[in-house]
Amino acid sequence: MTLSDIPTGGKCMIVKVHGHGGFRHRILELGFVRGEVVCVLKNAPLRDPVEYEIMGTHVSLRHSEAAKIDVVSLSEEAHPDIDKDYHGTIEEHVRHEVEQLSKEITVALVGNPNCGKTSLFNYATGMREKVGNYSGVTVDSKIGTFYHRGYSIHLVDLPGTYSLTEYSPEELYVRDFLDNHELDVVLNIVNAANLERNLYLTTQLIDRNQPMVMALNMYDELQASGDRLDHEALGKLLGFPIVPVIARTGWGIDNVLEAVVQVYEGTATEMICHNPAHQHQHGPAVTHHIHINYGREMMAAIDEVKDLIKLNDDMRDVIHPRYLAIKLIEHDRTTMRMFEHCNNYSDIIAAADHYKEVFEKEYDEDITSVVSDLRYGFIRGALGETFTPAKHQQKTEMGYALDKVLTNRWLGFPILFCFMFLMFEVTFVLGAYPQEWIETGIAALGDLLREQMAPGMLTDLLVDGVLSGMGAVLVFVPQILLLFMFISVLEDTGYMARAAFIMDKLMHRMGLHGKSFIPYIIGFGCSVPAVLAARTLENPRDRILTIVTVPFVSCSARLPVYLLLVAAFFPHHQAVILLGIYLIGLAIAILTSLLLSRLRFKQQDNPFVMELPPYRIPTLRNTLIHTWDKAKEWLQRVSTIVLLASVIIWALGYFPHHENSTLATDNTETNTVAAESQQLENSYLGRFGKAIEPAFRPMGLEWRAGISLIAGCAAKEVIASSMAVLYGIDRYDDDNQETLATRLTTVTDADGNRLFTPLAAFCMMLFVLLYFPCISTLATIRKEIGRGWMWFSLLYSTTIAWLLATAVFQIGMLI
Repeated sequence: MTLSDIPTGGKCMIVKVHGHGGFRHRILELGFVRGEVVCVLKNAPLRDPVEYEIMGTHVSLRHSEAAKIDVVSLSEEAHPDIDKDYHGTIEEHVRHEVEQLSKEITVALVGNPNCGKTSLFNYATGMREKVGNYSGVTVDSKIGTFYHRGYSIHLVDLPGTYSLTEYSPEELYVRDFLDNHELDVVLNIVNAANLERNLYLTTQLIDRNQPMVMALNMYDELQASGDRLDHEALGKLLGFPIVPVIARTGWGIDNVLEAVVQVYEGTATEMICHNPAHQHQHGPAVTHHIHINYGREMMAAIDEVKDLIKLNDDMRDVIHPRYLAIKLIEHDRTTMRMFEHCNNYSDIIAAADHYKEVFEKEYDEDITSVVSDLRYGFIRGALGETFTPAKHQQKTEMGYALDKVLTNRWLGFPILFCFMFLMFEVTFVLGAYPQEWIETGIAALGDLLREQMAPGMLTDLLVDGVLSGMGAVLVFVPQILLLFMFISVLEDTGYMARAAFIMDKLMHRMGLHGKSFIPYIIGFGCSVPAVLAARTLENPRDRILTIVTVPFVSCSARLPVYLLLVAAFFPHHQAVILLGIYLIGLAIAILTSLLLSRLRFKQQDNPFVMELPPYRIPTLRNTLIHTWDKAKEWLQRVSTIVLLASVIIWALGYFPHHENSTLATDNTETNTVAAESQQLENSYLGRFGKAIEPAFRPMGLEWRAGISLIAGCAAKEVIASSMAVLYGIDRYDDDNQETLATRLTTVTDADGNRLFTPLAAFCMMLFVLLYFPCISTLATIRKEIGRGWMWFSLLYSTTIAWLLATAVFQIGMLI
């Protein structure tokens, strides 16, 4: 609740004053501080401004200004939960509530990509968000709450951004968040090993004039390089505390949190931690706002535009006018749209346009370059006074030494290909051992259930429905874990960015951007974060093409189906076949991008600009945490969607149930199998499967495979579980240790013909690879690029899947 919400005659107690600059100081000087009681006296004849009484004096504020003051009402109606036996006054009760509310601090983490924001966020909050050594890991804001020195701190991890311009979704998202959320402190994370570039964003945050603390992350790398930084002196120059931190180990984070609390309380303490073993604090230093020196001419231009902005109280009190003036002179379209409702809009734009032309003519550069050069001039001046580089720079050579081999002109592609092949080979070889143990355990559990439970529908449901369906997917958990572990290593080492570097020229010729390869690699794990990772692409064309084609990259949900069919029909060439399937998906994605580039989008030569971070050795802790978190998410889907789908498919295949089948009277294995087959064909599921069978016959699949594919619409993991239920593993012999893989190689039709052949199995893998994404991915596509592209993805991918699978099967039959 804000002061503007209190009706005439009402009373309230102040919790917090927002705003900045002169407005905030003026309000505080008038007595609007925490814990003070305010009485609303009356509105002006035109309802604005409003007269208030505070500290025995009368003060008038506009509604827009009162809306910047958080309060708690003192009316009894606003506190119906007060105990009737409570003997204190309403004011005493509210004062206690105000004290509690004032102990909440909202902190925004802002920094460049790959500066360690999420590592600090994870350590401080205890959460396990994704951390990677490449840009674009955080694609949305994440909020974690923890407690420090009696305060409840809400930490918001924002996407990494190099600046607060409007060139990418991340930049606009961060700007919008800073503009429209009441933040108590901005925590600027800076990579100590790359100060000059990281401080560019800092200068923009300084212009916004928000309470700020800087966490100087990767401080160990700065020290190891031989460089020296007087962060105390730099903090005094910039006007806020600078605290050395090593986020991945947690060193210095407590000092950062202490600085955040002190800035929130109105003071700051400089932390001097030259040695991790000797952390101590120095005396207090009050934070102060500075104006970045852009030179005499630019400063005069900023002041003139700022004075015009100040005539609009609603704009002046929300965002600092100086920051807005700079953005207007830069011709920032988002900022210009903010002033369209202002009475002096034409004057503001005219002044901004005038100075834009003046500076572009004077410097012979576009205005963005002019302002950037002036910002870097200030940064170099500040570092010139506080930073001493090492005499012999070794950090760059050490951090990028592997590039001589891994991104070599001749070795780059073979190494990348070998790494991908190794990933699939290890997935099969190492994953096979625990897979056999899980299969044995599931079979033993099925036997135990049949022995201990009476024959009937409940036993059939548990064994044939739940256990068969879930077991068919759970046996592939080891392979899934290994795949996720490989992807995690790619992210943490920095090789993910090198893969994009290696692939850029090829992907550019195919209509895609080299950075699209990062979402593609992420897509090996799950298509949803892969679609979200496409936000790192600045150009809308590249973003749409990447999002539409990413689902062709085979995600982990499809992997159980591949592993099942490859193990059954291609036991001697498992890694080759699986790698081939993945490469086909990439080829279709590239061809689709090329087609859309020619037919839908004008070919544009978009620049390839991407940071190549130094290589880092991944920690075992992070790798295991990331692997488990991804696997846990996958298992949660198995325990919900797959379980539900397995039960539904079993029920549709069980009813209507015929107990007195003539074939079942002779209790031989052959007749029992025939009876079960007859029951399934006459069930609701069998009738539906027969109806849709003509659509799948051209690609060599019979109706049970077709139903499994239809069931996979919700989640691709359901396909394997559906096949286990439909092909009746453990349905007819308690002593039968047959797995689904061996069952598929032996199942026949009424004439004794095998229903599954290697060719049909390969065609099914092709269809699973290409047909439309799961519901979660489709919903994400709709959110990112619109409903039209979602329907295009659904219809186009399914058409391509059916045509290719049918063509391969028909040609294969002819051969």
